[in-house]
Amino acid sequence: MATSSEFLWYIPNQVEGGHRGDVSDGDPASLETLTEHAEALEQHGWKGALIGTGWGRPDTFTVAAALAARTRTFEPLIAIRPGYWRPANFASAAATLDQLTGGRVRINIVSGQDNLAAYGDSEGDQAHRYGRTKDFMRLVRRLWTETDVTFESEHFRVSGSTVTPRIAPRGERLHPRLYFGGASEAAERVAATEADVQLFWGEPLDGVADRIARLKRLSRDLDRDLPPLEFGLRITTLVRDTTEQAWADAEAKVDAMAARQGLDQHRGAPAVGQQRLLDLQTRGDVLDDNLYTAPGRYGGGGAGTTWLVGSAEDVARSLRKYRDLGITHFVLSDTPYLSEIARQGDQLLPLLRDEPVTAAERVLQPGEVA
Repeated sequence: MATSSEFLWYIPNQVEGGHRGDVSDGDPASLETLTEHAEALEQHGWKGALIGTGWGRPDTFTVAAALAARTRTFEPLIAIRPGYWRPANFASAAATLDQLTGGRVRINIVSGQDNLAAYGDSEGDQAHRYGRTKDFMRLVRRLWTETDVTFESEHFRVSGSTVTPRIAPRGERLHPRLYFGGASEAAERVAATEADVQLFWGEPLDGVADRIARLKRLSRDLDRDLPPLEFGLRITTLVRDTTEQAWADAEAKVDAMAARQGLDQHRGAPAVGQQRLLDLQTRGDVLDDNLYTAPGRYGGGGAGTTWLVGSAEDVARSLRKYRDLGITHFVLSDTPYLSEIARQGDQLLPLLRDEPVTAAERVLQPGEVA
């Protein structure tokens, strides 16, 4: 695996335990519990973790700041919503945390649906929502890299704004990376022009290859003026000592989901990216070598909709194929979260870092000839 690839985990950031079948002792939202997860990530080779967001959960930025203060290398990928923050307030908060942590901050911009009215936000149609997100990302980046910024758009306005402290460049890193997800046409146009990293859900290899090619074309067509867009994968990885045990456990988990939730638990209109995952069920329960689509039938959502299942060698082989398409950022997880941090950190990550990709494993890019 290329040394430029980065591996993060996931911290669900829920007041109530039991997220995706997790088994938690004590208070899952306590600083002690969350710190135990962050320290385990440091000990078992992970770069950091995505911290989830949503109204009705602990404030993500506050959790990230607390965990950064309790750790030495842990890098929080902080999920935030443009309507929850004003750009200049957010740019200042993130710059401060980045300075205090020695450059450990990463940001995941979320534009999906939320309980907007509960925190005083409102937004119009999809074009308005993604237009606001685009302006938010553009303005935040300018505030991090320029001084005396004046900006005016339909959504935001600042005049003579300089964020303090200034973000210190660290090699090629001029500011915290902005991760972004979304599969609609409007979302992809934002990613192509404003994101540093586009995150994909766990689609099959052909779907990810098509989306990478499309985003690269969009970046050219829309005259992207930033460094080339990078790509990431957010997926559940169910790893066991043997292939047989992994599939037995995966099927048992799905059986438990079916018994607990029943069929067709999805309510409301899913986002375009989520619908793409749900539609995979029509192609079969297992796609590519070991991409398990059955969880999506029984209430699995987001990264829980499709799973990579197998031994550490099986899952590493599949992740290397995604890497070969151009994925360099991986956000993995499985439950129980804490024990899987150790299992996958010890068994899976060494294979991804040390094993070369063979010619037989290499996935051809669209239009390439073998």
